[in-house]
Amino acid sequence: MTSSYSHPRPDEVAHRASEAAELLEVLWGRASTAPVSASQIRVLFVLEHTDGINLRMLAEALGSTPPSTSRLCDRLQAVGFVERGPSASSRRELRLRLSRRGRSFLAGLRGRREAALWSVLEQMPVAKRTALLEGLEAFCAAASAEIHEGDEASGVRSA
Repeated sequence: MTSSYSHPRPDEVAHRASEAAELLEVLWGRASTAPVSASQIRVLFVLEHTDGINLRMLAEALGSTPPSTSRLCDRLQAVGFVERGPSASSRRELRLRLSRRGRSFLAGLRGRREAALWSVLEQMPVAKRTALLEGLEAFCAAASAEIHEGDEASGVRSA
């Protein structure tokens, strides 16, 4: 990096964040005993935060097509992680919900992922962990605001 850590450029931070995300994927892959794919996990995360959305809205949230999203949901329903139910506003429309089993699966997945991260984080000095935590909190707030801004523009509602 050419700039100092006290004034990092956004492109430098984006590069480091990308590297960190790739390393997280490796760590999380080791922690996963998932009976579902990464794409299916994304579906579960979206449903957790937007309970009761329809297939079209889910496909938009995933950046996918309704037929592909429907197949993902078929598999998730077959393992008991997703429930489909009628919409209160339209008999032809189905609403998608995360089942109790799906919520339990996500809780276990998060626990395994956090355990994998714990072994890395314990190696860091306390001051660096504190700085990381502060940075991650700010990042999460900014990313959440941008995602919800995009949801409002595309018509996707969150629960």
